[in-house]
Amino acid sequence: MALVVHKYGGTSMGSIDRIKNVARRVAKWHNAGHQVVVVPSAMSGETNRLIGLAKEIMPEPDQRELDMVTSTGEQVSVGLLSMALMQQGKQAVSFTGWQVPVKTDTSHTKARIQSIDEEKIRENLDAGKVVIIAGFQGISEDGNITTLGRGGSDTSAVAVAAALKASECLIYTDVDGVYTTDPRVVTDARRLKKITFEEMLEMASLGSKVLQTRSVELAGNYHVPTRVLSSMTDPDIPLEEEAKSGTLITFEEDSHMEQTVISGIAFSRDEAKITVVGVPDRPGIASRILGAIASANIEVDMIIQNQSINGKTDFTFTVPRPDYNRAMDLLNNQIKAEIGATDIIGDAKVSKVSAIGIGMRSHVGVASKMFGTLSEEGINILMISTSEIKISVIIDEKYMELAVRALHKAFGLEQM
Repeated sequence: MALVVHKYGGTSMGSIDRIKNVARRVAKWHNAGHQVVVVPSAMSGETNRLIGLAKEIMPEPDQRELDMVTSTGEQVSVGLLSMALMQQGKQAVSFTGWQVPVKTDTSHTKARIQSIDEEKIRENLDAGKVVIIAGFQGISEDGNITTLGRGGSDTSAVAVAAALKASECLIYTDVDGVYTTDPRVVTDARRLKKITFEEMLEMASLGSKVLQTRSVELAGNYHVPTRVLSSMTDPDIPLEEEAKSGTLITFEEDSHMEQTVISGIAFSRDEAKITVVGVPDRPGIASRILGAIASANIEVDMIIQNQSINGKTDFTFTVPRPDYNRAMDLLNNQIKAEIGATDIIGDAKVSKVSAIGIGMRSHVGVASKMFGTLSEEGINILMISTSEIKISVIIDEKYMELAVRALHKAFGLEQM
């Protein structure tokens, strides 16, 4: 039978009863003859609790020590799940990221996986055991525990599946798949049976909270078949039914996908816009601004540079809202005077809304329809960014939900 990787999120691991249910589900797959590796998150709310404790002692926690603290949440999860499986009559063994080891770079709180040593995993699988590996964590080349950032257990699971050449990576969550948009915003949002990796990557990077962006990148790069499905169903439902449920993230585009112009509407509330005003229009200025931001480990998303007037231009970009104050301080204190900018202005109350679909490649008029719909609702567009399969706009955050509902309806996503 197949080697499969299961990933369970914090909600799925949120109580002892839910951990017992996870154990029953995993045991069902193992009883069917599959080799099973499980990558669980910390129990729901635990990582936030640990961060809160750290901040009570040190308002801006040392990053290395913060990783030491937050990595313990997953260590508790793997131990409890291993014991729950033993109670199901299964041989099980748990490992932390540093025991495997999952090797990462040295970027504390945002580390990237470099390699996974699969020897210990395969040895225990071959012995008939269920192997449980702590998500979200690894060990750097200098021997320090690292964490992968929020949602990092998704990335851990896909990386393990890639290393083991698993037949499928099943991401169990508290939702039953990937939807055309967030059902909490649009009540008639529809679950997708399939979505391409390209579309899923755009949705994840543009605000969908179903999967961490880096996990989708990994799955696409290493061709790991990935399925998003619910852990809230009865753990004893027939395996054949469960294995076909949820949303399959696929490599192949079928004819129906091409006929569908837009597959989903993604959004992100946590955006901030920064404008460097009166920048000298000469080579190297953009590099100096963005280089400083990158050195501070702040991600930049949308970028606009206005046309030069009298040798001056304005340079606008977006950053995650949690990084807004840090980016503004850096620009005001280190960059403004150096490059001769007139001012640094920002707006931390903006949101991003995006229309995504591989059908854009073969259909015209998507941008016109999107901009026309927003105009009819009286929503002003502050920034625009496009790619082959998506159009994103920055708007005032107070109009975000209105924009999502209007676009979802305009593209007929509730009827497909």
